[in-house]
Amino acid sequence: MTAFARRARASAGRMHPELSLVSYTLLGHLENSGGCRATDLASHYALDKSTVSRQVTALERAGLIERRLDPEDHRVQVLHLTEAGTQILAQVTRSRRVAFRERLTGWSEEDLTRFASYLLRYNATASQEEPLGSPPTG
Repeated sequence: MTAFARRARASAGRMHPELSLVSYTLLGHLENSGGCRATDLASHYALDKSTVSRQVTALERAGLIERRLDPEDHRVQVLHLTEAGTQILAQVTRSRRVAFRERLTGWSEEDLTRFASYLLRYNATASQEEPLGSPPTG
């Protein structure tokens, strides 16, 4: 599991030099959620607010996200992907899919199905137990 995590972090940097695995994850969440507050990101991933704040600042400086006032409560700022953020996220996602397909070439349908079911099971269990960024337990 440690080798898997190291490869995931390293591959994120190769896919886009300015996009860490955590940044990629946060961008993906913003895309899926349609935008959210930084505190929502911290809560969702069980990360310290200061950690999320640093990541958000870096993503803003890179022009990948922007803050917008919440139309229902102007005291709240909601984070959204910029056009550049959407494009880079799509580019990295495509690159990651190609890399996964290459690694899985030659696997039988049965192996792929079994592997997918194990990943789903592992992720379901892990999401109940470990916050993002915690040391792996397995």
